[in-house]
Amino acid sequence: MATSAPASITIPLQIDSVVKRFGEVIAVDGISLEVHERACLGLLGPNGAGKSTLIRSIVGRVRPDSGSVRVFGHPASSPAARQELGWVPQELALYPLLTGRENLDAFGRYQGLRGKALREAIQWCLEWASLSDRADSVVKTLSGGMRRRLNMAAGMIHRPRLVLLDEPTVGVDPQSRNRIFEMVEALRAEGTTVIYTTHYMEEAERLCDSIAIVDHGRIIAQGTKDELVAQSFGSRSDVLMRLDAAAPNAAAWTASRGGTLQDGVAHFPVDRPSDIASLLDAAARDGLNVIDLVLRRPNLESVFLQLTGRDLRQ
Repeated sequence: MATSAPASITIPLQIDSVVKRFGEVIAVDGISLEVHERACLGLLGPNGAGKSTLIRSIVGRVRPDSGSVRVFGHPASSPAARQELGWVPQELALYPLLTGRENLDAFGRYQGLRGKALREAIQWCLEWASLSDRADSVVKTLSGGMRRRLNMAAGMIHRPRLVLLDEPTVGVDPQSRNRIFEMVEALRAEGTTVIYTTHYMEEAERLCDSIAIVDHGRIIAQGTKDELVAQSFGSRSDVLMRLDAAAPNAAAWTASRGGTLQDGVAHFPVDRPSDIASLLDAAARDGLNVIDLVLRRPNLESVFLQLTGRDLRQ
């Protein structure tokens, strides 16, 4: 009698208690994570948090010291996992002296595609990336946004079921950024599972079903945007107070009142709008000049600052 396939096979990504050390530094410290089919997970973390090492473990470039990473049930470093996984790195991985079509042909052959399957894959990629009219242009003559989209297409040439997009909008203009958003949404509409890393909070809020925040090698929070806001702030609101940059005691003053300071803007959680008056009175009493003040409902950026004490770009 035939046995059914293990349930784990249907899970695009399973990370179980992964640890990776570099000498005395623990880059990844026991991370466990599952990403289910058709989901879009935003993987966020400040520089040095362990996110890059985790990404390289997923794509099989780093071997964990302990724990496991499985892609549709296969070990991350296996050929079967690589066939199911597409990785679009932050750095452009293109041949600048070849045309877009020639680049896609080369990357398709690397993935074992030939003949009709390769031709159809190239055509799909060009249409998906809105590059059909520039397919025969040499890559170095393309705009930054076009090269970024071609880079994404090269990572998708074998039509993987799971794709990791690492900072796909870095250095592109707003029009190209919106086109990349449409490309990601088109992937999801076709059932592709997406892991998305970004330094732009608004991108994660728009594209991702759920967010995992990594800091000091661990996942410190995970959930939907609304769940993370509720966990961190409850029903409180967020006060953004821009302070005079010349004030030497701004950071200490902000911290003493339960806030965080970033780029001259102090963030304070408040239970009631009337709490703003006491903050203004305290600032005036302590000699801080308040340039501007905004009251808003906390967002993903507020959560990130609250949890890590750092801006995403740090």
